Amino acid sequence: MAVRAIRGAIQVDANERAAVLEGTSELVTEVMSRNRLTPADVISVVFTATHDLNAEFPALAARKLGFQDVPLLCAVEMNVPGSMPMVVRLMMHVETEQLRAAVQHVYLRGAIALRLDIAQ
Repeated sequence: MAVRAIRGAIQVDANERAAVLEGTSELVTEVMSRNRLTPADVISVVFTATHDLNAEFPALAARKLGFQDVPLLCAVEMNVPGSMPMVVRLMMHVETEQLRAAVQHVYLRGAIALRLDIAQ
Protein backbone atom coordinates (compact mmCIF):
# COMPACT_ATOMS: atom_id res chain seq x y z
CA MET A 1 0.00 0.00 0.00
CA ALA A 2 1.35 3.39 -0.99
CA VAL A 3 0.55 6.91 0.15
CA ARG A 4 -0.51 9.18 -2.71
CA ALA A 5 -1.55 12.83 -2.90
CA ILE A 6 -4.50 13.72 -5.10
CA ARG A 7 -5.12 17.29 -6.23
CA GLY A 8 -8.38 18.87 -7.25
CA ALA A 9 -10.18 22.16 -7.64
CA ILE A 10 -13.60 23.54 -8.42
CA GLN A 11 -14.82 27.03 -9.17
CA VAL A 12 -18.01 27.81 -7.22
CA ASP A 13 -20.81 30.14 -8.24
CA ALA A 14 -20.96 32.49 -5.27
CA ASN A 15 -19.56 33.32 -1.86
CA GLU A 16 -22.57 31.71 -0.22
CA ARG A 17 -22.61 28.88 2.28
CA ALA A 18 -24.70 26.61 0.05
CA ALA A 19 -22.47 27.23 -2.99
CA VAL A 20 -19.26 26.46 -1.08
CA LEU A 21 -20.70 23.28 0.44
CA GLU A 22 -22.27 22.08 -2.81
CA GLY A 23 -19.12 22.72 -4.85
CA THR A 24 -16.84 21.13 -2.29
CA SER A 25 -19.14 18.09 -2.03
CA GLU A 26 -19.08 17.71 -5.81
CA LEU A 27 -15.29 17.91 -5.85
CA VAL A 28 -14.72 15.46 -2.99
CA THR A 29 -17.28 13.01 -4.38
CA GLU A 30 -15.67 13.10 -7.83
CA VAL A 31 -12.15 12.60 -6.44
CA MET A 32 -13.36 9.63 -4.40
CA SER A 33 -15.27 8.11 -7.31
CA ARG A 34 -12.59 8.48 -9.97
CA ASN A 35 -9.97 7.00 -7.65
CA ARG A 36 -12.22 4.24 -6.26
CA LEU A 37 -11.73 5.38 -2.65
CA THR A 38 -13.71 5.22 0.57
CA PRO A 39 -13.28 7.55 3.57
CA ALA A 40 -11.28 4.75 5.24
CA ASP A 41 -8.60 5.18 2.53
CA VAL A 42 -8.17 8.89 3.26
CA ILE A 43 -5.34 9.95 5.56
CA SER A 44 -6.01 13.70 5.51
CA VAL A 45 -7.31 16.52 3.32
CA VAL A 46 -6.05 20.08 3.03
CA PHE A 47 -8.58 22.50 1.52
CA THR A 48 -7.79 26.00 0.35
CA ALA A 49 -10.20 28.67 -0.81
CA THR A 50 -9.46 31.86 -2.67
CA HIS A 51 -9.65 35.02 -0.57
CA ASP A 52 -13.13 35.81 -1.95
CA LEU A 53 -14.68 32.66 -0.43
CA ASN A 54 -15.35 32.95 3.30
CA ALA A 55 -19.02 32.00 3.68
CA GLU A 56 -18.22 28.49 5.00
CA PHE A 57 -15.35 26.11 5.68
CA PRO A 58 -14.99 23.64 2.78
CA ALA A 59 -14.12 20.91 5.29
CA LEU A 60 -17.72 20.91 6.51
CA ALA A 61 -18.79 19.39 3.19
CA ALA A 62 -16.34 16.52 3.70
CA ARG A 63 -17.64 15.94 7.22
CA LYS A 64 -21.16 15.67 5.79
CA LEU A 65 -19.87 13.04 3.34
CA GLY A 66 -18.64 10.78 6.16
CA PHE A 67 -15.12 12.07 6.86
CA GLN A 68 -15.71 12.05 10.64
CA ASP A 69 -12.32 10.66 11.67
CA VAL A 70 -10.23 12.14 8.84
CA PRO A 71 -8.02 15.13 9.74
CA LEU A 72 -9.15 18.13 7.66
CA LEU A 73 -7.59 21.57 7.34
CA CYS A 74 -8.82 24.75 5.65
CA ALA A 75 -6.59 27.62 4.58
CA VAL A 76 -6.72 30.68 2.36
CA GLU A 77 -5.06 30.35 -1.06
CA MET A 78 -2.39 32.94 -1.94
CA ASN A 79 -3.98 36.09 -3.33
CA VAL A 80 -2.01 36.34 -6.58
CA PRO A 81 -3.09 39.24 -8.82
CA GLY A 82 -5.03 37.97 -11.83
CA SER A 83 -5.60 34.49 -10.40
CA MET A 84 -8.89 32.68 -10.87
CA PRO A 85 -11.52 33.75 -8.31
CA MET A 86 -14.01 31.65 -6.33
CA VAL A 87 -11.94 28.44 -6.26
CA VAL A 88 -11.85 25.67 -3.67
CA ARG A 89 -8.79 23.43 -3.97
CA LEU A 90 -7.87 20.24 -2.18
CA MET A 91 -4.93 17.98 -1.64
CA MET A 92 -6.09 14.60 -0.40
CA HIS A 93 -3.58 12.14 1.04
CA VAL A 94 -4.69 8.54 0.58
CA GLU A 95 -3.56 4.96 1.01
CA THR A 96 -3.93 3.13 -2.29
CA GLU A 97 -2.42 0.43 -4.43
CA GLN A 98 -2.70 2.66 -7.50
CA LEU A 99 0.51 3.69 -9.19
CA ARG A 100 1.25 7.41 -9.06
CA ALA A 101 0.59 7.68 -12.81
CA ALA A 102 -2.86 6.11 -12.36
CA VAL A 103 -4.08 8.65 -9.79
CA GLN A 104 -6.90 10.82 -11.15
CA HIS A 105 -6.56 14.51 -10.27
CA VAL A 106 -9.90 16.32 -10.63
CA TYR A 107 -10.53 19.85 -11.90
CA LEU A 108 -14.19 20.82 -12.32
CA ARG A 109 -16.23 23.68 -13.74
CA GLY A 110 -14.09 26.74 -14.49
CA ALA A 111 -11.16 25.27 -12.56
CA ILE A 112 -10.43 23.01 -15.55
CA ALA A 113 -8.50 26.01 -16.91
CA LEU A 114 -6.04 25.69 -14.01
CA ARG A 115 -4.75 22.38 -15.35
CA LEU A 116 -5.41 22.09 -19.07
CA ASP A 117 -2.68 19.44 -19.19
CA ILE A 118 -4.94 17.04 -17.26
CA ALA A 119 -8.40 18.41 -18.06
CA GLN A 120 -11.13 15.78 -17.94
